[in-house]
Amino acid sequence: MRRMINAVELFVGLRYLRAKRRTRFVSFITLISLTGIAVGVAALIVILSVMNGFEGELRDRLLSMTAHGYVTGDDRTIENWSQVQQRILAEPGVTAAAPLIEMEGMIRTGRSLNGVLVHGILPEAEKSVSGRTVNFVAGDFDVLTPSERSIVLGRFLAIDLGVKIGDGVVLLIPRPVGDGTLEPRLERFVVRGVFEAGVQDHDASLALIHIEDAARLMSLDQRVTSVRFLTDNVMTAPAVSKSLQLKFGDGFVSSDWTIENESYFRAIRLEKMMMSLLLSLIIGVAAFNIVASLVMVVTDKTSDIAVLRTLGMGPGGVVRVFFVQGAVIGWIGVFVGVLSGVLLAQNVPVVVPFLEQLFGFQIMPGDVYYVSVIPSILETEDVITIALAAFVLTSLATLYPARRAAHVNPAIALRYE
Repeated sequence: MRRMINAVELFVGLRYLRAKRRTRFVSFITLISLTGIAVGVAALIVILSVMNGFEGELRDRLLSMTAHGYVTGDDRTIENWSQVQQRILAEPGVTAAAPLIEMEGMIRTGRSLNGVLVHGILPEAEKSVSGRTVNFVAGDFDVLTPSERSIVLGRFLAIDLGVKIGDGVVLLIPRPVGDGTLEPRLERFVVRGVFEAGVQDHDASLALIHIEDAARLMSLDQRVTSVRFLTDNVMTAPAVSKSLQLKFGDGFVSSDWTIENESYFRAIRLEKMMMSLLLSLIIGVAAFNIVASLVMVVTDKTSDIAVLRTLGMGPGGVVRVFFVQGAVIGWIGVFVGVLSGVLLAQNVPVVVPFLEQLFGFQIMPGDVYYVSVIPSILETEDVITIALAAFVLTSLATLYPARRAAHVNPAIALRYE
């Protein structure tokens, strides 16, 4: 619009929104357009909020048995790890740090043989780094005592092995020797605990032992494979990791959870993008309905437009009249959609159980999914982006009918009136 809409243009544009007997069909299409925009905007807000909730839930579960970041050496081991731990704890934003020995191998019982990822941990330090959301079915970190060959298994790993508390298992760990080859090291451990982190990779393949037992298995001689750290804000972990890399320099490698779990979150971002594109089609269809309804209004109001032109209203004024009509339809739809979408997104934990009870089924049964309650995190940035995109789309939808109205020739339109 080259200049502001004046009172006459605003009045005429709003007047055309009122239905008359001969324009009831046009008004019905207008109502459908408004409803479609509202539904599309609300659906986008709710779906993105739910996906934000799942992303947060996944992040919490992935970090339940891992830390926000870690520091290791170029050769994947660290000597004098206690000094490295103290330097990490001195970094601003770091709240805890703990050593880790990580190794892969096999775990065997009398009836089963499974691959396993073994973490050698220091229990008193591990509680502050990764014990925040771990659900122990039996035992806890304290059952891992030095040189007692105690082991804690993931819940599904214990089920696959068919073991219970007090049963024995055998760990087979390939250990490097001086000539660069590997030799198997077997040692018997006693199951002292079972945990459930809520992530398949952890619950089905992870085992915990004391760090001294792990060092003995790997012949590390007071060395560890890494020192993990926890930050006061999970989202600042990448910045802290980069700062630690600069502090330690060459000979050390620093990483964080966004790199270690990049594939998970890339998949979620792709899903969010595809869902946004698909649901945007609802808004797009509604915008086309606005175009169709305004074109019919222009056809119906051809003589009225001609009269306005003869009374002195210029082509720009006619454009603004029909822009007002289309914009009001679109903006009301966006407002209703944003309002209903925000309310639904904030009350997903209440609405979903009601729908489950009403229709007699459970959307996410606990025996199938790790998450039995649909989470929802409403992001202000998402709401603003969706609202602005819908505003722009619906406003653009008014331009073609409005410009078509401006090209009505008063002489031809009034010839047979």
